[in-house]
Amino acid sequence: MSTLLLSLETSSPVCSVALHRVADGSLVGQSELRLEKSHSSHLSVLISQLLENSGHALQDLAAVALSDGPGSYTGLRIGAAAGKGLCYALDIPLLAVSTLQSLAYQVATTTAWPEQFLYCPMLDARRMEVYGAVYTHTGEEVLAPTPLLLDADTLAEQMAHHRLLFFGSGAAKFQPLLATTAQAGFLTGVVPSAVAVGALGVGAYQRQEFRDVAYYEPFYLKEVYTTTPKAK
Repeated sequence: MSTLLLSLETSSPVCSVALHRVADGSLVGQSELRLEKSHSSHLSVLISQLLENSGHALQDLAAVALSDGPGSYTGLRIGAAAGKGLCYALDIPLLAVSTLQSLAYQVATTTAWPEQFLYCPMLDARRMEVYGAVYTHTGEEVLAPTPLLLDADTLAEQMAHHRLLFFGSGAAKFQPLLATTAQAGFLTGVVPSAVAVGALGVGAYQRQEFRDVAYYEPFYLKEVYTTTPKAK
């Protein structure tokens, strides 16, 4: 009987995979590689090694959960291709978990008195822009994922009534703008993880929130910037 959820996190420079039991959400194992631009050449290796090291095979997979974005366009495409390929080959369902929500889950579940804060993951975009969202400690969406242009008034409405924790690759460039704001706290070293994707993915699996394998596309949030080579 297929009993495991495989989760893939490829939205950032960290490439990670994890296995959870779908029955109770318990973590079986995880593996990650913090190496720039390694996803295309190492993702399949990480998956096979994790399965082998945990004593399991592809046939034990009940579903695949992907980090849905926003994040690196190339990374998300690589994760989607790998996940969809496995789902096609094994005839198992596909799940997608918001990258920002999984980041908030990571922090909320490791914070003392988590109910005292709102959680704002930020992923770096161009210049003074980030992809951000705001969640409660239970994962309720206060502000849906959106591009945010950072200035001293960004999220002022939320900070007027709550203490916010900021984290993720985009939070560092927001911190100087809020140097005197007591309602804002900043955490460093928080990166997307397949463990959080899998933990949320188990819930989605139990609720049967499956995605269409044929038509699934990651949530890029903004149109991808492309350039056309100049004619010679």
